[in-house]
Amino acid sequence: MKLSIKEMNEHFASEILQWQYVAPYDFYNNELSGENVQEMLDNPYFAIFNNHSELIGYYCTGKAAQVPKGQGFGAYEEHCIDIGIGLKPNLTGQGLGTAFFSFIVQTVQEEYQLPLRLTVALFNKRAIHLYEKFGFVKAIEFSTPTEFVTMVKKM
Repeated sequence: MKLSIKEMNEHFASEILQWQYVAPYDFYNNELSGENVQEMLDNPYFAIFNNHSELIGYYCTGKAAQVPKGQGFGAYEEHCIDIGIGLKPNLTGQGLGTAFFSFIVQTVQEEYQLPLRLTVALFNKRAIHLYEKFGFVKAIEFSTPTEFVTMVKKM
């Protein structure tokens, strides 16, 4: 699967914000609003496309990839580049995660020469398993009350 990246724009953001995941992943559902679109435009969000020019996912970096309440637990004190990802709901659970995540990790590592960190809900065992395959290790757990864990991949 050949993937490519485009800068986030209002059209892509609107489409992504309307994606609906099934339970328990509906935790990741968003609401289409002007405020949410603007957040995706004002922060480093990137749209990912397959070789048929179809929007299949996105990633973000920096504070946009952090859970704000994690700051109070010291979850983001180590100097890393934070990444957040999203795969289109109808593509999840089909074995595409490895290629999708590999593309994002490679892209971000080429741009930033820092350890990578991500934050994932503890119930999302499928994602945690994928991240562990890429060498990410669990670091700090915190509750918002949703339970999260940060995972770090050293250089």
